[in-house]
Amino acid sequence: MERLCMAGEMKRVVIAGCPGAGKSRAARTLSALTGLPVIHLDSHYWQPGWQRPSPETWHATMEELIAHPRWIMDGNYGSTLDLRLEAADTLIYLDFSTSVCATRVLKRSLLGRGGTRGGELPDGCLERFDWPFFKFVLNYRQSRRDRDLESMEVFAGKRHVFTHPRQLKRFLRTHCTGASTGPSS
Repeated sequence: MERLCMAGEMKRVVIAGCPGAGKSRAARTLSALTGLPVIHLDSHYWQPGWQRPSPETWHATMEELIAHPRWIMDGNYGSTLDLRLEAADTLIYLDFSTSVCATRVLKRSLLGRGGTRGGELPDGCLERFDWPFFKFVLNYRQSRRDRDLESMEVFAGKRHVFTHPRQLKRFLRTHCTGASTGPSS
């Protein structure tokens, strides 16, 4: 395998998957390997007090963000996944089990309560346990996964799909060494 970060092949990376899969952590690690800036979508989407932007405002924000020449974007936001995929050259999809994602969301909600996840959340949006969000995580594989995978089918760039955190960790650890990365397509 060619050393992607050295060859400069990755310029615009989308990291998607169920909440709690570890998209933000993967983005930070990949950023350290590649030098690409991270765009945490949560920090651009949410307004103080966990208020949602209008669809028009969010679409305009996404247009501005994807216009940047280099980035790693982590987050789901299915309404704009197509826009991000059209602009990206690399997709990392974290297809982890519901139990992994739910456990991580619960841990993050309880241990990080009152924080902003190290700047991933905007001012006025403190980490908390939110039952409707937790239900979304529990139901993601049944209600949203197929829609996301369908959107990804037409992606023309380099695609990496990981079904277990161990695979992602191995990929990130060996990413710039030229070693085999395991499952990817």
